[in-house]
Amino acid sequence: MSTYRIATIPGDGIGVDVTAEAVRVVDAVLPGIEWIEFDWSCENYLRTGSMMPPDGPVRLAGFNAILLGAVGFPGVPDHISLWGLLIPLRRAFGQYVNLRPVRLLPGTESALRDRTAEDLDILIVRENSEGEYSEIGGIHNPGRPEEFVLQESVFTRAGCERIIRYAFEQAAQRGGRLCSATKSNGLIHSMPYWDSVFERIATEYPAVQTRQMHVDALAAEIVLHPDRLDVIVGSNLFGDILSDLAAAVTGGLGLAPSGNINPQRDTPSMFEAVHGSAPDIAGQGIANPVAQILAAAMMLDHLGERAAAAAIDRAVCDVLAEGAIRTPDLGGTSTTTEIGTAIAERAVSLIP
Repeated sequence: MSTYRIATIPGDGIGVDVTAEAVRVVDAVLPGIEWIEFDWSCENYLRTGSMMPPDGPVRLAGFNAILLGAVGFPGVPDHISLWGLLIPLRRAFGQYVNLRPVRLLPGTESALRDRTAEDLDILIVRENSEGEYSEIGGIHNPGRPEEFVLQESVFTRAGCERIIRYAFEQAAQRGGRLCSATKSNGLIHSMPYWDSVFERIATEYPAVQTRQMHVDALAAEIVLHPDRLDVIVGSNLFGDILSDLAAAVTGGLGLAPSGNINPQRDTPSMFEAVHGSAPDIAGQGIANPVAQILAAAMMLDHLGERAAAAAIDRAVCDVLAEGAIRTPDLGGTSTTTEIGTAIAERAVSLIP
């Protein structure tokens, strides 16, 4: 019996639906987890004026991990939902790694013609705490003809070094290839600095093959030659965009998990699906819970429960490969609960 305390923030829309299934699957393979739910969401914002209470990070600090559903709802601007919940938690808990594995799962089809699972298996390591997602800047002379907006990017030596070194470690454990996303021909200060850090750290990992590609060329590479890519490291903005593109070509955002990781493990890490809240289908029982279930598997792996995590991952692959139970986005007629139940039952049978 585990003694983990895990916070869930189901959020908005289908975040509520898919988080319930992820919890169901985890409970099946690892009984005894203490789940504590927090109703922080856009609905909470409309009711109270904030996405979460001012002491939200303090309330979550004692948990082993956080399982986050999607946030976002019509009437609440996206920058409110993002900067009111997700980004403050990432920064409060030192979750400077956004880990996004994207792969073609069994029984699913890529948007790319004639591509197989061997071609589409990429790990994207995104810097998660600084870069282009900075609060520095503002609107000046508002409402006047000389109005202008200033948005600053922040690239610290410590921030660049730690995310690039983390990516090299991941590449060393996988296929031994690492590609860095840059745009040094256009961003005259930040990207040449990023490149210099990458080149310096590369000397510490002579066994890892390295490439540096401008982000626009790298986006084309994901579409045209994904088999040439293994691990990609990018800044906050570049990693965000590339990971959504990669997820889309490997079967869709409904299948893509992610983790906001604190590698030092002195505060909780947070796990979530890449997809949004899709309020137009919320509560209808047709949302695909696979991404959130795989995010929960990432969470268990991070906690050291590797057998349980592997069982969930294998169960997802088995259920999708068999094809009898799948949600409408994958061409089936099954409900959110039906696929969650099927994965839970299969995962239990796979526990050693």
